[in-house]
Amino acid sequence: MTTQVAAAVLREPGSPVRIESITLADPGPGQVRVGLIATGVCHSDLSLARGTLAQKTPAVLGHEGCGRVRETGPGVTALHVGDVVVLNWSPACHSCWWCLNGEPFLCAHGADGGATAYAHLDDGTAVFPGLGVAAFASQTVVAERACIRIPDDVDLEEAALLGCAVLTGVGAVVHAAAVRAGESVVVIGLGGVGLCAVQGARIAGADPIVAVDSAPEKAGLARSLGATHSLEPGPDLGKQVRALTGGRGADHAIECVGRAETIRTAWGLTRRGGHATIVGLGAKTDTLTFNALEIAHFARTLRGSMYGNCDPVADVPVLLEHVRSGRLDLAALVTSRISLAGVEDAFATMSAGQGARSLIVFEGTGSD
Repeated sequence: MTTQVAAAVLREPGSPVRIESITLADPGPGQVRVGLIATGVCHSDLSLARGTLAQKTPAVLGHEGCGRVRETGPGVTALHVGDVVVLNWSPACHSCWWCLNGEPFLCAHGADGGATAYAHLDDGTAVFPGLGVAAFASQTVVAERACIRIPDDVDLEEAALLGCAVLTGVGAVVHAAAVRAGESVVVIGLGGVGLCAVQGARIAGADPIVAVDSAPEKAGLARSLGATHSLEPGPDLGKQVRALTGGRGADHAIECVGRAETIRTAWGLTRRGGHATIVGLGAKTDTLTFNALEIAHFARTLRGSMYGNCDPVADVPVLLEHVRSGRLDLAALVTSRISLAGVEDAFATMSAGQGARSLIVFEGTGSD
């Protein structure tokens, strides 16, 4: 049997997505069919749509979603119809070298789900799931291990943000940078991930927390989420940060943009012996350079952060406790709720550097 669903389909990189009917096969061994409740529109989706990041096409993008299990395939034992799940776009296999060495966020098989077609168009053309999830659709079929079951005592629309923005932003601070109470943190880029990094820094007890973005209208939101100061990029940014950090520079800079220019800025804002953690995914053609003296002289650490260096299975329950206690504000991250047809408008808003997260909300809360 098959299921017809509405999806935002990317025919080829650089073309706009358009709403089409796709046909899903029934879930196979170890798979489940999920009815989406809500899906966040992430900057990585924009990068995939525009060809900055590689993606087989035609494809259904979207990887930050929450939904209800509607059907289970053979061999599925941990999930049942009606369960609420957050989708995991990089599910760990728990058996490769990286998983066995405590780095499930670097799993050798985390990206396997996106390599195989999962549906087809009306003309029979195979369709690939963006980042293995394909959440820009009313339903999707994913591996059981790509689902994290959650209770339904939180806002299930906002819970979609746990699947990427929150894990990535909070995780970058807590896991990758390992920020300690009293350390100074600068967050560069105040999209959904950056604002989660600000909240992560507050939860970690950082002080000061400096939020940096070229859009001054984001300053108030950043402050409401925990930033102690808000600054705009410019030639005096380094001087301003040093003035807030005893003349040294920040202990940590968290870069959430993914451009060589802002990565270089993050490096320059940290103190000698400080740490720059890079979260943003940029283009492989955007080259970053250092001179041979500064690496040893400043003794700084430049590190990457993939998926917040998280284990979503372990970290999502912890994040949910932060949500319940009020330490983590998901509602503040949502600047617009849209229908599936609004994806391109959400991309345009993101490209203009406006807003935090657009949230696609599906009718029927995934259970119809």
